[in-house]
Amino acid sequence: AKAAFGKDEVYLEKLIERARHVEVQVLGDIHGNAVHLFERDCSIQRRNQKVVERAPAPYLSEELRQELCGYALKIARETSYIGAGTVEFLQDADTGKFYFIEVNPRIQVEHTVTEQVTGIDIVKAQIHILDGFAIGTKESGVPAQKDIRLNGHALQCRITTEDPEQNFIPDYGRITAYREAAGFGIRLDGGTAYSGAVITRFYDPLLEKVTAWAPTPGEAISRMNRALREFRIRGVATNLTFLEAIINHPRFADNSYTTKFIDTTPELFEQVKRQDRATKLLNYLADVSVNGHPETRGRPMPKANAAAPVVPYLNGHIPDGSKQRLDALGPEKFAAWMREQRQVLVTDTTMRDGHQSLLATRMR
Repeated sequence: AKAAFGKDEVYLEKLIERARHVEVQVLGDIHGNAVHLFERDCSIQRRNQKVVERAPAPYLSEELRQELCGYALKIARETSYIGAGTVEFLQDADTGKFYFIEVNPRIQVEHTVTEQVTGIDIVKAQIHILDGFAIGTKESGVPAQKDIRLNGHALQCRITTEDPEQNFIPDYGRITAYREAAGFGIRLDGGTAYSGAVITRFYDPLLEKVTAWAPTPGEAISRMNRALREFRIRGVATNLTFLEAIINHPRFADNSYTTKFIDTTPELFEQVKRQDRATKLLNYLADVSVNGHPETRGRPMPKANAAAPVVPYLNGHIPDGSKQRLDALGPEKFAAWMREQRQVLVTDTTMRDGHQSLLATRMR
């Protein structure tokens, strides 16, 4: 330290072997008010970078939650904090004690899970607070602390172009196909990923943030699992199947994971690759359309010997059909007659729009 920095002062930090990363969202205004929006769990990390976030932390009791949020609120008030910020802690998974790490004085990537469970637009609230509106007023968009409630559970996954099989090296190239997930309880935050987009090696590999909300942690996991499976991203490697492996792991479901979860769980990398059948079929059809089928390539074209169809000419009286029978019997008797028939009855569905029959039901 003396040789490198000119000072021989060093910090001694407590070693926590089994740690959870948990952080509290806070908001403060210029009038001295401060509130917390409860906590987020950010323990699923790789190289100290968050991969999956949850709100609230499913392993905290109500007593520990109040204790943790109280610590964060005390820091915000003592520092007269203004705006949105995150107070980060480590929790010892064995003792349950919390240890302060740092304060991030900005909006974080994972703020979406907090917005989903509190209903508060953090970005909008920060702007209104800096405009001078006090927390607890309608204009600020932030209720008083007693009116802030948790509603359900939220889970966020970061979809990136990192390749888990290649030590998470970011892939680059052109996205040939891009289909997002949708449905109740699914929130997407992105904008730079679409079919035809060119992914370069010079920027962050994050493509999209997908957030799932549900009344319970288990339902949130199930909804996220469905959303990840609905995504279709072709042309570049992604971490989609890796994220599926994380949220479907038993230790994720029973909340027994720590910040070392990815490093100590090698089975996460034993993923079943997606078949990508649609792209393979399209490539095959394109190749055959342009180059011809390999088994018929080079053969002469057969002579066209199919005769043009001839419309039959009916000479004489056309016998009555079901339409005339319907007119004569009426709907009820005609329906009874139909039920008595043993032969196959055919319905004409020529009149249609967008492959939807218009007259078939009315003519049966």
